[in-house]
Amino acid sequence: MNEALLRSLTPSVLAILVRRGADFAAAEDAVQDALVEAVRVWPTDPPRDAKGWLVTVAWRRFLDATRADAARRRREDLVDEEPAPGPAPAVDDTLQLYFLCAHPSLTPSSAVALTLRAVGGLTTRQIAQAYLVPEATMAQRISRAKRTVSGVRFDQPGDVATVLRVLYLVFNEGYSGDVDLAAEAIRLTRQLAAAIDHPEVAGLLALMLLHHARRAARTAPDGSLVPLAEQDRGRWDTESIAEGVEILQAALARDRLGEFQAQAAIAALHADAPTAEETDWVQIVEWYDELARLTDSPVVRLNRAVAVGEADGPRAGLAALAALDDSSPSSSSRGYPMPRHAAVAAYLHERDGDLATAARLYAEAAQKAPNLAERDHLTRQAARLNARRCR
Repeated sequence: MNEALLRSLTPSVLAILVRRGADFAAAEDAVQDALVEAVRVWPTDPPRDAKGWLVTVAWRRFLDATRADAARRRREDLVDEEPAPGPAPAVDDTLQLYFLCAHPSLTPSSAVALTLRAVGGLTTRQIAQAYLVPEATMAQRISRAKRTVSGVRFDQPGDVATVLRVLYLVFNEGYSGDVDLAAEAIRLTRQLAAAIDHPEVAGLLALMLLHHARRAARTAPDGSLVPLAEQDRGRWDTESIAEGVEILQAALARDRLGEFQAQAAIAALHADAPTAEETDWVQIVEWYDELARLTDSPVVRLNRAVAVGEADGPRAGLAALAALDDSSPSSSSRGYPMPRHAAVAAYLHERDGDLATAARLYAEAAQKAPNLAERDHLTRQAARLNARRCR
C-alpha cells in the first residue's frame, strides 16, 4: 500500500467533492472512508486510476450518508451528478483548499488545525503536539472548525497569514515528524509565492529552502539525529542554500520585516558558516531579538538563550534562561515547551562543566520527547555524560 500516494491524492479528492456540492465536514468524512476502503482493497486489487477510484468511492459514501439523514433528503438529486468512470481531471486543488480552511470565519488557530487535519493529513495527536495542547482539546477545536466551514463556498478567499502559518507547521511536521510533508509544503509555498507578491511568503519559502538544504546531514546512517554543530556541511545542498539566500535578500530589501524573514535570516547565518565554530552568533542573537519582538514566542526565547550561550559563554546563556523562568508565573518548565526547555538547560549546563545536572536534564527531556528519534538522541546524550562522570 502506497501511503504517500494516498496522502498526495487526498486534497484533490476532497476538493472535487466540495465543488460538487458536499459540505466540507461531510466531504472530509467521506474521503476518510474512501481511504480506509483503499487500504483494504488496493493490496489485492489495485485500481488503474487511483484518483478516479477514490473520487467515485468517496462520492458514493457521501451520498449514502446524505440519504441516511432525513433532513437532507433534498440532496438526493446529486446522484445524477455522480462522476463518470474514467480518469479524474488532473487539477491541483491543494492550495485552494488551504485558503478554504483559512476562511475568515475561523480563528487562526482553528484554521491551522483544520487544514493540518483535513488537507495535510496529520493526526489529531500530531497537531496537538505542534500546538502544545492536550489531544482532546485539539479534537474539539477541529470539530468546531469543521462545523463552521460547512456550507462555505469553495471560492471564498481565506487569510494569507493563516495559510503561511499552516504551511510552516506542515513543513515542520514533515521535516522532523513521522510524516514526510516537507517537499509538499515547499511546492505549495512556491505556488503561493508565484501567485502573491508578499515579502513574508518569500521569507517562508527562503526559510524552508535553507532548512531543507541541511536535511541529508540531519540523521546518521542508523537513523539517529545529528546536531547542527556536528553535521557534515559538505552534505548540505548548496543550490537550495543559494536560492534561499537570494529570495531572502530580495524580501528583506523591501523593508517589511516579518517573523518568517527573521527566521530565514538566522538559518542563512548558519548556512553561511563554513564550520560550526565560525558561526556569527552575535548576529544570530540580534535576529532572535527581532524575532522575539515580532512573535513573543516561548520557543524563540529558548533558542535565544542558546544563542546567547554561544555568543557570550554558557553562564550568560544560563542567566538568559533563568530570566525567562523568573518572568513566567507557571511551574515546572515555567510555561516553556518540554522537552525543549530541559534540553536547552542541559546543553548549557554541560558547556558550563556541570555534567551531573546536564545528564539529569537530558534524561528528563527524553521522557517528554514527542517522537522516538528525539527521545533516543536525548537518552544517548544523558548516557554519554553519565559515562564521562564514571571515568
